[in-house]
Amino acid sequence: MADRRQDCLWVQTSATASLGKTTRALDLDWLCRQNRLYNPAMTSPEKTSDRGFFLFNAVVSTLATAFLAWLLLMHKGADGGLDLSFMPAVNAGLNSLAATFLVAGWIAIRRGHRSLHQRLMVAAFASSAVFLIGYVAYHYAHGDTRYPESAPYRTVYLGILATHVVLSITVVPLALSAFWFAAKKRFQTHRRVTRVLAPIWLYVSVTGVVIYFMLRNAAA
Repeated sequence: MADRRQDCLWVQTSATASLGKTTRALDLDWLCRQNRLYNPAMTSPEKTSDRGFFLFNAVVSTLATAFLAWLLLMHKGADGGLDLSFMPAVNAGLNSLAATFLVAGWIAIRRGHRSLHQRLMVAAFASSAVFLIGYVAYHYAHGDTRYPESAPYRTVYLGILATHVVLSITVVPLALSAFWFAAKKRFQTHRRVTRVLAPIWLYVSVTGVVIYFMLRNAAA
């Protein structure tokens, strides 16, 4: 408790020095509570909670990336089993849904409809999560699909594929972070994360559909 009172005194003194007479009219106890994180020496349950979340996020993201790398680069597909050749079309549809929900969610928050924005973002995340399940299932059963070397626009396809794969790695940790800070009602930090996440997530979703149609046309 003594340390906490000292921390509060540090905030009050700093605020009084910087704001002068105006600060004296404020409730300094309230000011202390609202600005407790200004003191770099302070610790809080939020910081401890954040460390646990960041560790969880790092572990989940690393395991997911390692598994997908194995699936795409080393796994050659299962012998026999279910025919999931219909899944690429389903996955393209799920990517389209995710992109639609993302754009609609952005419009909703710009218009101040926070509750609608939250529901649309959850829908976008659910669409991408179901897509990931279908993507893993298809590639586990059939392996990776190669773009024919003799097909046109192969260089364009490889360029889109490369950016799609690299940027998709960041979607999971950034999306989890955005949901975490929103759940904690730390909306300023949430906005900083989503300024990076939103264009990446939208690009990955749209290019997922583009890749599907390019592969389909090349095979035809």
